[in-house]
Amino acid sequence: MAASLVACGGGRGGRDGDNVGVAQAQPSAGQVAPSGSAASVSYYAAFRFAEQATFGPTPALVAELRAKGFERWIDEQMALPPYQIDYTPALIDGNPIPPEPYRYQRLQYQRQLLTAPDQLRSRLTWSISQFITASSRSGHPADIIGWMNMLQQQAFGNYADLLYQVSVSPKMAAFLNNDQNRPKSSECPNCAPNENYARELMQLFSIGVKLLNPDGTTQRDARGNAIETYKQVDVEQLARVLTGWEHPYDALETNAAQKLINYNIKLMRPTTWPPLRDSGAKAVLGRTFPAGQSQEKDLRDAIELLMGHQNIAPFVSLRLIQHLVKSNPTPGYVGRVAAVFRNDGNRVAGNLKAVVKAVLLDPEARAGDDPTKSRADDGKVREPVLHRTALYRALGCRQLPNNDALEDGAWIGTQPPLGPDSVFSYYAPTDRSPGSNLLAPEQKLLTGVEFGQRFGDLSWYLQNKDTGVRDRTYYLRAGCNLDPLVNAFNTSSRAFSDYLSTAYFRGAMPPTLRQNIDQRMQSPTWNTSQPEEGALTMLSYALATPYFGAMK
Repeated sequence: MAASLVACGGGRGGRDGDNVGVAQAQPSAGQVAPSGSAASVSYYAAFRFAEQATFGPTPALVAELRAKGFERWIDEQMALPPYQIDYTPALIDGNPIPPEPYRYQRLQYQRQLLTAPDQLRSRLTWSISQFITASSRSGHPADIIGWMNMLQQQAFGNYADLLYQVSVSPKMAAFLNNDQNRPKSSECPNCAPNENYARELMQLFSIGVKLLNPDGTTQRDARGNAIETYKQVDVEQLARVLTGWEHPYDALETNAAQKLINYNIKLMRPTTWPPLRDSGAKAVLGRTFPAGQSQEKDLRDAIELLMGHQNIAPFVSLRLIQHLVKSNPTPGYVGRVAAVFRNDGNRVAGNLKAVVKAVLLDPEARAGDDPTKSRADDGKVREPVLHRTALYRALGCRQLPNNDALEDGAWIGTQPPLGPDSVFSYYAPTDRSPGSNLLAPEQKLLTGVEFGQRFGDLSWYLQNKDTGVRDRTYYLRAGCNLDPLVNAFNTSSRAFSDYLSTAYFRGAMPPTLRQNIDQRMQSPTWNTSQPEEGALTMLSYALATPYFGAMK
């Protein structure tokens, strides 16, 4: 773990007050020139960009990036229709719910990560889902499909629209209890306000708990203490603003699938029974919400309030930079992206297309495209999901190899996609490397279980549980092509290292790793009569090292 973090470079650099103007993309190795003509893109640069903008490089993707340049590729990705998972096969009722909907949900999301044409949108959706978080650990499997489909639809829209859709999402309403947010009254004595959604809407989804400067650094008082963004009374008042929403239902509906759609897929609607709605005047963060406003008007006003807050631009910008590019951006980088969040050039705030382009094309993001010019603070620890997707996309897989027993469990142990333990996701964005000031949120997931999977899963999937022999059955079912890997392994250690270098290490495998691979292949610990086992064992070894574990 320590080695992986060392590979990520030093701590957060930059100074308070670095340039926070609108981000201007500067031409660099692997980047599109401002004129729009494709610059000369190296294999290394295209591969590195693919690691940041997709779920993993493939030969075809790297070739496409080299031919088109980054900005044209981004524009074409943004023009693609959003990938959507059909939720209808998951509409199976029961108590308990049978396992089939859960298997379907996991399998379809695997296929999206590995094969969706709109890779940039899907990668952004995955990133957003880690700080605007709902979980499949509660609710029906159909609701998390609807949730991710909604994020896909909103990913390249406006952040205000995203917050609105999140607020009326049936999944979020049930997950954070806003469907139970009711004022106590004589007509409804058992009702009570529920602050869960109101709190997380501010704390996790928009403005955070500490007041920020435009570059994301923390504002402090005269004594050096961080200044709070909001107080408990603001949470209580915002909860009042958000009362009066319900799942749509039809008391006469008898179709089980339609009932599931009404509760898990259809958007929340305002209640019509007055006691379920607090229609009095409220005051949040200094803004008055007049008495008598509708639920819709109060919600729209609340989102407008959050969108106008000084924190939202640096808060969201930092989250997106951390998930796509690097864990430790400088204040200058955060400030440049935040400026685009505030104003996309057309006086529009929250334009996610402009923000994502600013994140990916910023000079700090692209500095490492030339490895001789990389920054000491570049990179991030490769989280488990990105580790697996990069691994299997390079093998051409359409889903993860597994058998029924594994498919029925958590298919990535320390980061089961769509299944974080809570609204706080898999890790906090402020998590640091132990004993240092280095932001390294993903390091929390590098447990013994995770490394056990990285070292053992590939060889384990050769074990055919039906026949008891070791073969490629599960890889073939997943659509994987092991031939290039195995053929290179059978040729020589040099050919095998060359293949791994091209497929996984940007064409620049470190000499030390080449030497280690050569030494291990001279003293095999696997069944030498089965080249698949040796090839996959050595692939596991190479990808468990910090050279692959840290994306610089």
